[in-house]
Amino acid sequence: MVDSVQRPVADEIRPGVKSPAKDTILTPRFYTTDFEEMANMDISVNEDELQAILEEFRVDYNRHHFVRDEEFNQSWDKISGEERRLFIEFLERSCTAEFSGFLLYKELGRRLKDRSPVLAECFNLMSRDEARHAGFLNKAMSDFNLQLDLGFLTKSKKYTFFKPKFIFYATYLSEKIGYWRYITIYRHLEQHPEDRIYPIFRFFENWCQDENRHGDFFDAIMRAQPQYLNDWKARLWSRFFLLSVFATMYLNDLQRSGFYKTIGLDAREYDIEVIEKTNETAARVFPIKLDVNNPQFYGRLDRCVANNEKLREIDDSNAPGVVKFFKKLPLLANNGVQFLNLYLMKPIDMEASREIVR
Repeated sequence: MVDSVQRPVADEIRPGVKSPAKDTILTPRFYTTDFEEMANMDISVNEDELQAILEEFRVDYNRHHFVRDEEFNQSWDKISGEERRLFIEFLERSCTAEFSGFLLYKELGRRLKDRSPVLAECFNLMSRDEARHAGFLNKAMSDFNLQLDLGFLTKSKKYTFFKPKFIFYATYLSEKIGYWRYITIYRHLEQHPEDRIYPIFRFFENWCQDENRHGDFFDAIMRAQPQYLNDWKARLWSRFFLLSVFATMYLNDLQRSGFYKTIGLDAREYDIEVIEKTNETAARVFPIKLDVNNPQFYGRLDRCVANNEKLREIDDSNAPGVVKFFKKLPLLANNGVQFLNLYLMKPIDMEASREIVR
């Protein structure tokens, strides 16, 4: 007798619990930082804005938002095959990224409690938001007969150390690009409800406002630490983090273009819109923005996408390991060349633009 329950093909650490995705340069990371340096920051120059943001966090606009309704209570076997695999992967990556934010913000709230109460409470309230997001996504995975063991993930995942200023650059961009990703999908599906294959997308409008408020918080922190924004090192690091975040999203999404096709989006056009919006948003605080309208920008990223496709073909082949290594070497080297050239592209000076406006 054939089992009528459709289950996705996935590695499991126990029945119904998905093995965490293998760590690669493109997978979501868990972070830790120098808590002592963070606690010693002087935020007095921008404390009024941070206090106002804290008041917004306390209001908790989305406290009643993440509640599953009757539309979830059905079989989701109609999402099958490769479409099902890609959708589960989307939920897993999103859940892991949100849970990463929860862990970092929760630990910062705990460590800063006695040293910087305003920052500590902000981090605790942001961890509340991220926990809701991760839990909602993990519950969505259960509709496809899988979940993540978040406790196991906490212990098994490798943690990357970033100094506080790098945490600020990375998390600011992560929150802002998250806002533009969610709202772009929401607006598309609002116009094309026939493409909304699963009810979680209805929650994206309010959801992305959490991301936006979190980004505003990191904007305010960086303005409270002007040394992170106003010297030559800030210009180089801003360029690096902008490129890293944009390139990671672009390579991930084009590799999974089938997922976006199922919801009526062209992955490349979607990413270009999100990158342009995030680049303009970041220009309000960073000293530079990337020249994403330069034809070379997406041309070089497309070359990396093509290289990555060939790398996956090599990985999937039956060739011996040493043969795979030498076949992959020129492709990896070319990716490095493309990224170096992207980094060396002249950015747009926002400080000069602000002076003209004044």
